[in-house]
Amino acid sequence: MDNKILIKNQNGESIECDVLFTFDSTETNKSYIVYTDNTKDELGNTKVYANTYDAYSESGSLGQIETDEEWATIESIFASINDSKESSEKNE
Repeated sequence: MDNKILIKNQNGESIECDVLFTFDSTETNKSYIVYTDNTKDELGNTKVYANTYDAYSESGSLGQIETDEEWATIESIFASINDSKESSEKNE
């Protein structure tokens, strides 16, 4: 998978997004993608999005996160990656 993807917004416009990470879950048998369009929310935080995807499909269509458990898993992995990144930046 490339480090960038194109997403269509509600108006049908293509937006280039940076892929932050992907992972497969053995619990749900799904693949997940976490990405950002590098826009900020009202508090100045970078907006981050997550979807399911079929790693073997050429269509590139994204699916919805369906359960609270899926969101909890994504948030946990994101926090772990963020903590690791912050820790390594402090040690540089």
